[in-house]
Amino acid sequence: MPKDDGACDHLVECEIPSIILPRSGGGTVNVREAAQKLSAFFFYPETGKSGMELDQEWDLIPGARGCTPELCKVCDLTQEFKTIGVQVFGVSIQSTQDHEEFIARTGFPFTLLSDQNLLLAKALRLPTFEYRGRTFIKRLTIVTKQGRIKKVFYPIFPPDKHPEEVLAWLKRFRKDS
Repeated sequence: MPKDDGACDHLVECEIPSIILPRSGGGTVNVREAAQKLSAFFFYPETGKSGMELDQEWDLIPGARGCTPELCKVCDLTQEFKTIGVQVFGVSIQSTQDHEEFIARTGFPFTLLSDQNLLLAKALRLPTFEYRGRTFIKRLTIVTKQGRIKKVFYPIFPPDKHPEEVLAWLKRFRKDS
């Protein structure tokens, strides 16, 4: 289970920078423009790929394992997110080609953004970890509205239950605002 190391304490009410990231399905998304609406950005290290097994080293990194189950649970909650007017994005360092493979395999209905060059991660000073010479974004979720971060979920455990936690918080936030 990952421990809260304080790496996201600075994010609440942070302004989202104007960074353009490639999106699944082609094209790009200006993250600042997307963050004007009520949005949930699910950051995750990396989804598995068809036919590729993750090794035991990956499993030993707190918070690394569980990306596919987390995103599949987001998928299960599609209608509920839409009903309350929330845009959902998945964000990782994976390429748009990797995202397209994941979408084809799982039917994931939301936009996946590729932060391969860690532009957004660096601009927001998101927590990362190194594995086999690559830098990955740690699992976290940010909720935005009017271009600012309203809520940060970090650390996340268990990943497959987390989307329900985000949805419950969003329902309360919509009711209170």
